[in-house]
Amino acid sequence: MRSLGYLLIGIFFGITMFKSEAASWFRIYEMFKFDAFHMYGIIGTAVGIGVVMVWVIKRFRVRSFYGTPITFDNKETKIVRYAMGGLIFGLGWGLAGACPGPIFTLAGAGYLPILVVLAAAILGTYAYGLLRDKLPH
Repeated sequence: MRSLGYLLIGIFFGITMFKSEAASWFRIYEMFKFDAFHMYGIIGTAVGIGVVMVWVIKRFRVRSFYGTPITFDNKETKIVRYAMGGLIFGLGWGLAGACPGPIFTLAGAGYLPILVVLAAAILGTYAYGLLRDKLPH
């Protein structure tokens, strides 16, 4: 039954991504050229909602669906690590015109060429899994 809930949430997410044009290659292209505020507004709204939700989870000690407490670890921040990861992610996003969420949204909307991007993302994830122990973390 829980899987059905996850499926419905995923469908709602996909519809929202498609209707807001967050999965549009043209909107992403505009964002990277700094020609339009559209995508920055969507991303900024998501960050704002995320900040509020983390505060609510911490303040009211919200539990997961499984009943376990949700905790946030204070990890030591290494800016170079996040900068390199962000650079690689951004280059892939700019090249493909889609980050992971819109890949599935576009596939579900029938844009079949995005399956090449999905295959490359899966291959990249697999390659990372093979090389993980050899990479600096």
